[in-house]
Parts: sequence; structure tokens; C-alpha cells
Amino acid sequence: MDKLRMVGGTPLKGEVIIAGAKNAALPILCACLLCDEPITLRNVPDLQDVRTMLKLLQEIGVTVSFPDADNRNHVVLNAANIKSSEATYEMVKTMRASILVLGPLLARMHSAKVSLPGGCAIGARPVDQHIKGLKAMGADIKIKSGYIQAETQSVTGRLQGASILTDMITVTGTENLLMAATLASGTTILENAAREPEVGDLAELLVKMGAKITGIGSDRLVIEGVEKLHSAEHSVIADRIEAGTFLCAVAATGGEVLVKHCRPDTLDAVMVKLREAGLEMEVGSDWIRASMKGRPKAVNFRTSEYPAFPTDMQAQLMAVNAIAEGNSTITETIFENRFMHVQEMNRLGADIAIEGNTAIAQGVEKLSGAIVMATDLRASASLVIAGLAAQGETQVDRIYHLDRGYDRMEQKLTLLGANIQRVK
Repeated sequence: MDKLRMVGGTPLKGEVIIAGAKNAALPILCACLLCDEPITLRNVPDLQDVRTMLKLLQEIGVTVSFPDADNRNHVVLNAANIKSSEATYEMVKTMRASILVLGPLLARMHSAKVSLPGGCAIGARPVDQHIKGLKAMGADIKIKSGYIQAETQSVTGRLQGASILTDMITVTGTENLLMAATLASGTTILENAAREPEVGDLAELLVKMGAKITGIGSDRLVIEGVEKLHSAEHSVIADRIEAGTFLCAVAATGGEVLVKHCRPDTLDAVMVKLREAGLEMEVGSDWIRASMKGRPKAVNFRTSEYPAFPTDMQAQLMAVNAIAEGNSTITETIFENRFMHVQEMNRLGADIAIEGNTAIAQGVEKLSGAIVMATDLRASASLVIAGLAAQGETQVDRIYHLDRGYDRMEQKLTLLGANIQRVK
């Protein structure tokens, strides 16, 4: 099992190119199931989660090809010959986002059998809102032997437009229902829809495929169903979480880095807090030049749905707070178990205590290298940041979590001057 070994204390300097967003790429890959013509995608990140999704789609019958054999960021998908409407437990257990095949399979094939996702280290992510919405659109859904078994009930076989108000904001729920609604008969209204940029990126692709969607970027999506979608080309939006992670790394280590091919307009909440911490930023349309001199200042923050501070950046900013001047409180409102990195960060010398859904960090001047273990994707990134800021050598174990969401992170950090290497 791979590990990352690093020696901290070196300021980061140089340029880093941000990859396509994992959280946009996964639903966008599933959108190919909605039509029988090729979908051409660019800026697809080469991540473990993406490879898992491509494998699942191939099992269903999607043809996956790479026009340039040496470039896995350019993918062509063709779902003309779907041979199965089932997503097995063996595939879904490795990645919860596999649930995103449910809506498009049901809409196009009129039936779907998808394994329940099961548990998740950072907390419960129930699929009840997905099921509630699809039932409102006329689907007959049963939970049997650990699977969601869904069938359409109309004479035509199509789902029916409906007005759907979810009980909570759910990103994958919004995406599943949005895809399903594109082929439904009539108009579907999604109230309390997630506003994340990744949802908007999916909607933009669907419009290119012939879907009729209004309200993109808002919490009210109106979809007028069409009988058929067609081929399209699309470039996946830049990963705001990867960009934010590198900004936090600069804030923690010092130095100056140009973050390229990013979307600053999706990072407002993160940049506000990093500026409070002392990170200086110059911003262009698709780049951010970040520089840090001296020790960061502690900042309080609270996670919430977009456009507020993202839960996927909580651990990384906590690593900055760990060495900041002053004390801070970090409140997590999205997932009930997303402080597992705190114990590992404290092994590096941080002084962080947990009280319910709040972490209280007493900033320390220096962290000290140690062996730590990654527990989830964003926790992995936070431990890398902490290790880069620590004195001495740090080893991060179980970095397969990191590979799920960051494309060659250690290589990008090496180009910025970090002393870091992957150990097989």
C-alpha cells in the first residue's frame, strides 16, 4: 500500500495546474447513459474514483475510448448498446457516487437495479431523497436484498414530470433527479436544489445534449422533459477543492504559488477565510497568485451548502489553523463524523479538541513530523498540508484515499519545491 513521505519546512514556489473536478466528472460520466450517441468529454481528471465509474459504466455496456492513448483526460463514451441496468454491490461499495447511475438508467431504460451504497467513513449519506423524488415522478421502487429496484409505471414507459421539494439539500440527489427529469414526460420542478458549481456543470452538459433546463445555478430547477437526447462535447469544470487545497498549502508553508486553470468565482467563501488568515491573493479570470509571509492568523468558520464554506475544505483549513496565531472554532454542519483527521493532526503536535460538531484549535508555533494515517479523502489532504508545515519527516499512510480525489498530488507539490515522495 502506497505512502507519502515528506520533510516539512520548505516554502512552496512556482506554478500548479488544477485538474477537472471529480465531483463534476462523476455525474457527467453517468449522463452518457441518457442517450445512444457519443458523448465527448475533456478535462476529465485521471483519478481512482473516475476509473471506478468508467469500469461500472463499461459493465453496464458503455463503450469507453480515449482518442489520444496517452491522454486519459479526453474520453468518449457511447451508451448505444446498454446490456444491463444493474450496478452491483461489488462496484457500488467502492464508491458511493455509483448511485448516480440510478436516475439516468431509469429514465432511459425504464428500469434500474442499483445496490444501496452502504456506510461511509465521514457519516451517513442517505439516498432517501433520491427515492422520494423518483417515486414522485411515477417510479415503482422497492428495496430488496440490499438493492434499489426501480421501474417506471406509465403506459409509455417514461417517467412523469413532477414538483419535487427535497427535505434537505442533497448534491447527488439533485443530480440524479435532474438527469431523470430530462427524459420525463412533462415538466419537473426541483425545489431546494443544490447550487454547487458541479451541479451547474452537469446541467450545462445536459443542455448541450438537448435538455431544456432553466434556473441553472439556483435552488429551483425547471426541466421540461424531451423524448430524446443527443451527442455533445463538454469540458469538465476546474476542481475548486483542489485549488483550495493548494491555497491552504501555501498559507501553511509560506511562499508564492500561481494556481492556474482554476475557477476563482467558485472559491469566494474559501478565499475570504484565507485572506483573514493572512494569505495575499491576486485573482484573474482563471488563475490565483497566492503568497504568504509569516505565520497565519487563526480564523473561525462554519461549513454549509454552497455558496457557503464547503465541507470538503474543512480539514485543509484546519491544518492552517493548527499552526496559526490564536485560537479558532470550526463547526461542521454537513457530516456528523468528519473530524477523524483531528486525532492524526494532534499526533503531529497540534492542539485540537472536539466538542460535538465543533473543533476548537489552539494554534501552535510548530508541528513535528510523525507517522499518521489517512481516514478519508480530504483528511488525507489535510495531513499532507500539516506534514509540509511540520519540522522533520512525516509519513502519511493509506493514501489510496488521496488518489480518489487528487491527480498526482505529490508530483505537483514536488514541482513547487516540496520535499515529498511516494513510497511503494
